[in-house]
Amino acid sequence: MSLQRPRVIGCCCFKCVGTANVGIVERCNKFQTIANPGFNFVCWPFDAIAGGISLRLQQMNVRCQTKTKDNVFLSIVVSVQFEADPELVYDAYYKLTDPERQINSYVFDSIRSIVPKLELDQVFVAKKEIAADVKSHLGETMQKYGYNLFEALIVDIDPDQKVKDAMNEINAARRLKEAQKEKAEAQKITLVKAAEADADAKYLSGQGVAKQRRAIVDGLRSSVDEFAGSVEGTTPQDVMHLLLLTQYFDMLNDVGKMPGSRMFMPHAPSAVGDLKEQLASFAAKRGGGVFGGR
Repeated sequence: MSLQRPRVIGCCCFKCVGTANVGIVERCNKFQTIANPGFNFVCWPFDAIAGGISLRLQQMNVRCQTKTKDNVFLSIVVSVQFEADPELVYDAYYKLTDPERQINSYVFDSIRSIVPKLELDQVFVAKKEIAADVKSHLGETMQKYGYNLFEALIVDIDPDQKVKDAMNEINAARRLKEAQKEKAEAQKITLVKAAEADADAKYLSGQGVAKQRRAIVDGLRSSVDEFAGSVEGTTPQDVMHLLLLTQYFDMLNDVGKMPGSRMFMPHAPSAVGDLKEQLASFAAKRGGGVFGGR
């Protein structure tokens, strides 16, 4: 970027300087005075406006290549805002031949003295500190040459493309890890809830089976009492033997109806009598039958 140049028009003794600009009047190539904006009279041919300085706020972008502490090369763009001091127009015009190059040099010096002390991640975090250091260093220097520095901003930090790709991959891997962790946590909650639901279901099922068996026992007790009371010489044990035989035959019937099931059992004509004796022996071992001492 080139610095703004003042606009001076006119001929012979009459010169006009544009707004927000000042002209440098020289007499025989020696500084004479400053021409303010507007109409100016010069003693031509001895006096002439040799040049001028713009008083507008100007901005230039400086791109600096440097290296970080962890050996990453990157490009940093610094935006510098400055203007010529109206009270120091003589210094701004005569002390610096090329202000733009001077600003570039000082920005480069500041950036390359700070960034190599920081790692790449720290450079992004310390943008304000880097800009403040550039402003302080550059402002003190340019003040000597008649320029006021308003602001120095870090507007871009551009690492090598390979470094960018690596940083994106690291970030993506970190986010994928967090996603897997959250997914595992969700699966854990699902399994815990399913286990709790299964436990509740089994508990309720157990209560139902217990009630069912209690009802069966109550029904059997009632049937045994009625049968023993209606048939003389019949004991409750005899009734239980009869019921067990009935349930045994019902079981055989149900097994035979099941497709794909085969059961081989010895079944001679004496099988019913043998089974009855086995059931009686089992009841005797229990100490008085299924219903205790009845």
